[in-house]
Amino acid sequence: MKYLAIILLLFAIVLNEAHAQITQGFTVKAIVVDGDTILMENLPQIIIKDRRTFKSKRHAVRYNRLVRNVKKVYPYSQLAASLLRKYNDTLMATTDKREQRKIMKQAEKELWDRYGDELKKMTVSQGLILIKLIDRETGSTSYELVQELRGRFTAFIFQGLARLFHLNLKASYNDDGEDQRIEDIVLLIEQGDI
Repeated sequence: MKYLAIILLLFAIVLNEAHAQITQGFTVKAIVVDGDTILMENLPQIIIKDRRTFKSKRHAVRYNRLVRNVKKVYPYSQLAASLLRKYNDTLMATTDKREQRKIMKQAEKELWDRYGDELKKMTVSQGLILIKLIDRETGSTSYELVQELRGRFTAFIFQGLARLFHLNLKASYNDDGEDQRIEDIVLLIEQGDI
C-alpha cells in the first residue's frame, strides 16, 4: 500500500510537469535592428516617489486631510466628465433650443435626485477640489460648463453663490503649480496605491 501511494504521487508529479510545459501562445511586438530581433512591450506608467516626510505633525495632518478629500471627490469628477460627454452627444443630436433646454432640465433633475444629498454633505474644501478636478477631467472650468449648458445669466448667479462660500467656479487646474499635491494624489489613486 505504501508503494502504491508513492507510485501515485510520482505519477501525479509527472503529469503536473507535463501539463506545466504546455503553454498557450501570445503575440508580441518586435523590431529587427541589425539582424537582431528585439521584443517591444508597452509597460504601464508608474510613479516612484520617496516616502513622504513632513516638517511637522500639523503638515502631516493637512496632507492626510487632502488625501481624504481628493479620494472622496475624485469619483464625482470622473462621473461629471463622463456625463458631460454623454449629454453633449445628446445635445448635438438636437438643434431645437427648447428641446435642448428640456433635456438639460431633465438631466439636472436626475443628477440632483441621485447625487444631491451626497453633494450637500461636502465641505467647502472638498467643493474647491471638485471644481479643480472637474477642470482637470473636462478641460473646461466649471463656470464655462455652466455658461455653455445653462447660459450666461445662470453662470453669473452660480458664480455669485460660489463666491459667498469662498469658492470660484472660474478656478482652473494647474498640475505643475499650486495643484501639484492634488495631481500627485490623483496619480496615486489611478495607480491603485491609495
